[in-house]
Amino acid sequence: MSKILKIRARQVFDSRGNPTIEAEVYSKNLSSSAICPSGASTGTYEAYEKRDKNNKKYLGKSVLSAVKLVNTKISKKLKGQNIHDQERIDVLLINLDGTKQKSNLGANAILAVSIAVKKLSAKIKKISLYKTFLIKKNFQLPYPMMNIINGGAHANNGLRIQEFMIRPDKAKNFSEAMRICFIVINNLRNLIKKKGLSTSVGDEGGFAPMINNNNQALDLIVLAIKKSGFKNGKDVSICLDVAANELFKNNKYSIHSRSYVSVGKSIKEYEKIINKYKIKSIEDPFAENDWTAWNKLMKSINTNKVQIVGDDLYVTNLERLKKGFLNGSSNSILIKLNQIGTVSETLDVIRFAQIIGYKTIISHRSGDSEDTFIADLAVGTNSNQIKTGSLARSERVAKYNQLIRIEEELGNNVRMNKIR
Repeated sequence: MSKILKIRARQVFDSRGNPTIEAEVYSKNLSSSAICPSGASTGTYEAYEKRDKNNKKYLGKSVLSAVKLVNTKISKKLKGQNIHDQERIDVLLINLDGTKQKSNLGANAILAVSIAVKKLSAKIKKISLYKTFLIKKNFQLPYPMMNIINGGAHANNGLRIQEFMIRPDKAKNFSEAMRICFIVINNLRNLIKKKGLSTSVGDEGGFAPMINNNNQALDLIVLAIKKSGFKNGKDVSICLDVAANELFKNNKYSIHSRSYVSVGKSIKEYEKIINKYKIKSIEDPFAENDWTAWNKLMKSINTNKVQIVGDDLYVTNLERLKKGFLNGSSNSILIKLNQIGTVSETLDVIRFAQIIGYKTIISHRSGDSEDTFIADLAVGTNSNQIKTGSLARSERVAKYNQLIRIEEELGNNVRMNKIR
């Protein structure tokens, strides 16, 4: 049995230049580390992120108290534990915290340790990380949902919708999927330049041109797909992350313009853009507690063709996922490890989502790092898709590069996952 000898944490920095926590777990002569990501657009029900709000040296954003907790309480509690017993270790972490949203230790402290344990277990066993999750054979590669235009909380432009993405639906393998996205992105860059707009990028690597109209962004993407020699809605599909929590006030929404309108009118606007732009996926179309609106949308559209994705709605929480399933709220779920706080809890949510027939989409956060854990997680759980930003910024590209390596290791017979 390989035992945990010690755990050491440190404050490092994420892709937005903000402090975050890295934990390193040691066993014998080996160690593995993991860095916890951080979101900008966050759901109310997410697990708690511990930061030193009174530390003026880091403008209230440091994680030094979380680091200290790892180096003292968590390290002491886990010393001597079997590194391969992930569930027991995660239960010990959950119980040590003792709160529903992990507010004592902080989900950022807990998750960094939980992921590092999983990595070290694979390293000791001398097997690839993706082989240690739910699937033990017949691995499939996820389709990338690649962010190509940023808006909302991820950019400084006037776009209401937070993410405009493309999904290369007709790609036969992951490398081909990346090639298709590469071509569309480069054509989109040229189109943005021709309009005299900036090609600077947002938090997740997508272009952040100074435009204020959702349809203008969608028109640019459709044209980029066409110029790349592909058919919109067939070869390449457009996907959206609305992040409607940010656009909700007094039971009304300002999704499609700056004017706040009713749920009914918002749904009619969704129907229009779905038909006009052949949208295939919409994430967080309504606010996290507006269960009735989610159900109405599901009844209003063809859910065999359109993926309705819960992110802030579910926050990778099994209780909320069960409620959403009974409510008929969506047909897909976004998976973010730091929303729940441990690897084991994340796997429980993925397992249940797949049992009830939901598509599972593994996701990064807007404040991310060079850590590639989610790439292995996507393959190891046979998740349908992965969201990890654009083909820009090394913390995003690192995940794509890891998936290319995994595809190479699996060989020519590995297939892409089903998206319908």
